Amino acid sequence: MSDLSLCVGDARPPGPTPVDADFHDVVLTELSSVLFASLPRVDQRRKGVEYLRGLLDAEGRKSIRNIARLVGGQTTEQNLHHFISSSTWDWAPVRAVLAGHVTAAVPPQAWVARHTVIPKAGEHSVGVDRCFISSLGQVLNAQQAVGVWSASDAVSMPVNWRLHLSQAWLDDVPRRSQASIPADVHARTLGDCAVEAALELTSDWRLPVRPVVTDVREFDGMKAARRLRAAGVPFVLRVNSTLPLRPVDAAPARPGPQALPAHRIVGASRALCRPVVWTDHGLDASPRTALVAAVRVRLPETPTFGRRPRRRDAGADEDLLLLGAGAPGCRWPQELWLADVPDASPGALFRLSRLTGRVERDFEEIADRTGIRDYTGRSFNGWHRHVTLASAAHAVAALAEAGHRPLCRAG
Repeated sequence: MSDLSLCVGDARPPGPTPVDADFHDVVLTELSSVLFASLPRVDQRRKGVEYLRGLLDAEGRKSIRNIARLVGGQTTEQNLHHFISSSTWDWAPVRAVLAGHVTAAVPPQAWVARHTVIPKAGEHSVGVDRCFISSLGQVLNAQQAVGVWSASDAVSMPVNWRLHLSQAWLDDVPRRSQASIPADVHARTLGDCAVEAALELTSDWRLPVRPVVTDVREFDGMKAARRLRAAGVPFVLRVNSTLPLRPVDAAPARPGPQALPAHRIVGASRALCRPVVWTDHGLDASPRTALVAAVRVRLPETPTFGRRPRRRDAGADEDLLLLGAGAPGCRWPQELWLADVPDASPGALFRLSRLTGRVERDFEEIADRTGIRDYTGRSFNGWHRHVTLASAAHAVAALAEAGHRPLCRAG
């Protein structure tokens, strides 16, 4: 939930509207027909449909045991366990097809990257570590992942994932071998995971270029901005108050404007505030008003040391917009967003940032319900197969609840 929402004392709305079972099945059948086309064997495609239906309909935790109880017996449980944890089918093309399908059904306004914490009781699940979760203010035994969501005002659906693996985990040869982690998987920060998962959508899967919206306050925000800009991908990033930026309109100081903390740049701009009407999808979806001010800034140059020549960063002299936002009557600014979306107004950029609320609501009301955090195995590929099919189950539920009509397909 955003800081702006916290200034408004509204209750969360009731749960999703029940969906007609026949319509639900139509959406499931349509997605299944394209999702499993890359699986080489008929039995694999059948198990894929069974697992997907189990994620949607099994009671309680979406474990393989509970799914098997719904669709079969003990033999089914063994078959499904093998299908997810140790089979040979490749989850990557299935995930790419899922992303293409849902974005054709509901064109996204943005790609929203979301940090996902998956608490674990034991220490053997792939990637699990004792880690401090700043958003919760506590140390947890957990997996951490980043999901990238296709997001619009109407609906959001996860389409790509990265599981965070620490260097300590990857250097542990027995655990790495037991989890069957591929040799080309290396340690990445959570910020790197978010950027790489978002860039894969357009660079590898040829999906539409849309702004990447994410919160980088706990990551290296400067690195994320530079990587996205170098790739030519627009972005709207929630940044830390201390992020150094060069205000374009500041008095020059050798050789250009001095870098200042983002909160100092925006703090003096309250007189520039303009009201923006927006909708909080995480609350009651009624119109709200925020105060938004935008200041032109640039990224600071990469520092150099000794006698090495100064390096000019790509895009360092191109303007960005630094947005400050706050609710009337609350402290200023409550939020800071760094944006690179050509020709977009401050109001439009702020509304894009609100899609994070849409994702939070859909995660709580749909993704957790369809088992996105319920994989209990040790396999790296098993984790990716599970979250891919759980994302597909989320898409079925979300499209059905949004009243999606099946796509027309030739043949």
